[in-house]
Amino acid sequence: MYTNSIKAVKKQRTGLILMVALLLIFISTVTRILLLGKSATDFDFTISNLLGVFTIGLFYDVVNAAYFCIPLALYFWFVPRTIFNKPWHRYLIYILFFIFTTILLFNAAAEWLFWDEFNTRFNFIAVDYLVYTTEVIGNIEQSYPVYWILSAVIGAALVIIIALKPKINSYQNDNLSFLKRTKLMALYITILTVIFISVSSTQHHFSTNAYANELAGNGMYELFAAYRNNELDYERFYKHINKEKDFKLFHELIKTPEAEFSPADSLGLIRTIISPLPEKRMNVVLISVESLSADFMKLFGNNENMTPFLDSLAQHSLVFTNLYATGTRTVRGLEALSLAVPPVPGQSIVRRPNNENLFSLGRVFNEKGYKSKFIYGGYGYFDNMNYFFQHNGYQAIDRSSLRSEEIDYENIWGVADENLFTLALREIDETTDEHPVFAHIMTTSNHRPFTYPEGRIDIPSHTNRKGAVKYTDYAIGKFIKEASAKKWFNNTLFVIVADHCASSAGKTELPVNKYHIPMLVYSPGYIEPAVMNRLMSQIDVCPTLLGLLNFSYTTKFLGYDIFKLEPGRERAFISTYQNLGFIKGNNLVILSPQQKVETFVLDENLNPRPQALDESVVTEAITWYQTASYTFKNNLMR
Repeated sequence: MYTNSIKAVKKQRTGLILMVALLLIFISTVTRILLLGKSATDFDFTISNLLGVFTIGLFYDVVNAAYFCIPLALYFWFVPRTIFNKPWHRYLIYILFFIFTTILLFNAAAEWLFWDEFNTRFNFIAVDYLVYTTEVIGNIEQSYPVYWILSAVIGAALVIIIALKPKINSYQNDNLSFLKRTKLMALYITILTVIFISVSSTQHHFSTNAYANELAGNGMYELFAAYRNNELDYERFYKHINKEKDFKLFHELIKTPEAEFSPADSLGLIRTIISPLPEKRMNVVLISVESLSADFMKLFGNNENMTPFLDSLAQHSLVFTNLYATGTRTVRGLEALSLAVPPVPGQSIVRRPNNENLFSLGRVFNEKGYKSKFIYGGYGYFDNMNYFFQHNGYQAIDRSSLRSEEIDYENIWGVADENLFTLALREIDETTDEHPVFAHIMTTSNHRPFTYPEGRIDIPSHTNRKGAVKYTDYAIGKFIKEASAKKWFNNTLFVIVADHCASSAGKTELPVNKYHIPMLVYSPGYIEPAVMNRLMSQIDVCPTLLGLLNFSYTTKFLGYDIFKLEPGRERAFISTYQNLGFIKGNNLVILSPQQKVETFVLDENLNPRPQALDESVVTEAITWYQTASYTFKNNLMR
């Protein structure tokens, strides 16, 4: 009798919902297999990894199917039998199935393209991109044959619906009463509630191989999970310590030889930096280069001649060879280079609410009589950049300030880098007649679709990232050459640093070598060519730069002046939006949600090996991140 009831239910409209769920599971499984093939060289093919990918993956596919079928379940709950059994209603069901199938296939195609760019399932980057549809859709159009892809998706959806038509028709004679449908809906809601409470996006992290963990997830589920977790409260999700102990330890960690603490500040954040040498009131031009990985340069072993100008400039510069970006996105790099704060979990401060009037590098320069400018080649509303900089001591200037005749080339992300530098030269020229200038310039050309003006370099536009890197290198060289003819050049400090690496994917959750970035400080006559090879974080750039100028100032920065720091105290921070990494010596600590702490030892190639560490290293990692989150949350960075 029970078996007959199940069969009866399957023949009702509920069977159509099950069909959609099975279709989702099928398409998700095929997508998983294809992505596994794409990542074969980095995937550890062990029995446990393969079982985990497909069994845990199936679980998340089922979970995603439960969520995905909500609209269809609601419709079938409310539509009465008299309408459901009408002949014309069958065509409405065909349309509904076509829409749902198209969504599933489109999602599979989008996952493939996202994996091609980031080597992960959908994450917070995808959530951010949904906000900026103009740039993202434009980028996709310029990077991929999008209309052919859409045609293929729609065509495949039609084929699937035609193939399923007989099966769909078999579910048309429905006699479920509203009461029975309500009981089934109540059961469905109960299952959804259990899933919502008990399932999270971290439960598929079963392996030491990051690709296995990503493949075990479900892209559509990860997208919505990332949306829910775009901001993470540190004390709620991460391992933390008693606040009193945290503040006491933090005071010791932030102490440096050149700083005097404010006696009125119990947290130990406010210090006065005292330099015994005369201040150098030089112009400062900070160029943060989009996706400039250290391993693009000859200095770090690259033999492809991708950065001929920077390789040449390095011989005349102060070069920092052991510097690590704090994150994997431009906004994370801008956060570190303007606020000198370790990455807070979740979204970058640049994109968070209540991020106005923070202590920033621009404010330090302003107090010295400078004019601080943030100059960007795209439209600064993207990633909230204009708002952030305008409300934190900078004048924000973007591509809208360029005249049409000043633009040689543009794509969806912005104008060509050489045109950005034309804008920067004009802004610096107009300012230096009356004030010294601090100009933070953010490039855009080293970004998919990798397009730029033809004829500048020996690689055609729209070829690959190598061409984009080489074009940006060319544009920087052109800028320095043109700047050298300006009257302000001889009194200017040029700082060239990456915002983050070109790729952050690796076999581990936080592949340390994927955060390694270069920095060059160039100022002939003031800066002697040299190499700084001490471990350094991107948040140390601000205080180190101010130290090179011999500035005395009151600070809330959490970075170090690497030239003043005692040996042995160096550390670096690396992160994704959830995982927070802390490097000290050859030790790596990773803090993750659910109070998770992992410890590793790095070998000579920066590959991590799980190993218990001294508890003091773990406590230090917790202290840095806990305090950084606390200071922002409690408005202490203002």
